[in-house]
Amino acid sequence: MSQVLNTPPPTASSASPTGDAAALAARYGLTVSGARPSLPAYVRQLWERRHFITAFATAKLTAQYSQAKLGQVWQVMTPLLNAAVYYFIFGVLLGTKHGVPDFVPFLVTGVFIWTFTQSSIMAGTRAISGSLGLVRALHFPRAALPVSYAIQQLQQLLFSMAALVVILLCFGVPVSASWLLVVPVLTLQFLFNAGVAMVVARMGAKTPDIAQLMPFLLRTWMYVSGVMWSIAATVKNSHMPHWAEVALESNPAAVYIDLMRFALIDSFHAHQLPHHVWALAIGWALLAGVGGFIYFWKAEETYGRG
Repeated sequence: MSQVLNTPPPTASSASPTGDAAALAARYGLTVSGARPSLPAYVRQLWERRHFITAFATAKLTAQYSQAKLGQVWQVMTPLLNAAVYYFIFGVLLGTKHGVPDFVPFLVTGVFIWTFTQSSIMAGTRAISGSLGLVRALHFPRAALPVSYAIQQLQQLLFSMAALVVILLCFGVPVSASWLLVVPVLTLQFLFNAGVAMVVARMGAKTPDIAQLMPFLLRTWMYVSGVMWSIAATVKNSHMPHWAEVALESNPAAVYIDLMRFALIDSFHAHQLPHHVWALAIGWALLAGVGGFIYFWKAEETYGRG
């Protein structure tokens, strides 16, 4: 009886463990693990890890063909073999080379630039779902992964550009000051690719089957992007509706391909570019880059869980 009477009354902590835990966390400045930071803080965290992002991209690029006997040579051979296949099918069998000056440089430039976008998006779909061990083991802004994959594809493109320059020179395309436009074009295309990679990375983290569907979507996109045929010549000689012409010319992949052709090939003139082409290139880069980044950031807390 005395033992019961001497039992102390229940404290607030025993009555409300959840409230006590919240008060304890507030006292010591503790936060939820993996909580989404504010957007400015997220950008700062990403910038602080810029060396990790570039090192990770370089390591992935080096390891990509490490098991192949020809090694890094495949970085150049893969788009060149694709270009050779497209030349035979579209240029020879379907006759798309007729009426297109410097068709081989025209085709190879299109294939190289399209491959940059295609590979960035394909890698982005598996950026989170394919790196769950890293995501769950380390704390870092998850946007570092799709951005690093986009950087990896940019590095591969720059490596392959040496072969593109050789092809241009072999087919009589002279070096000119317009080649300097390559820098702003690739910068805008990289922003676009990275933004789309972040969009599909969030989608792929929730639904991994997106990676199986993406090749079909990208193949369809390639066929309407003027990689193997001239959009300007097709629009000029067809009776398609005006909205279809605008859609073809405003296609972001086609915009960056045409700008690169304009920069590198002297027979590709300004009249073959869509109206307001630089505004389109900048607009697509900002829309995809900024919009994709915010879209990815909003789901930061969910990556690697479940």
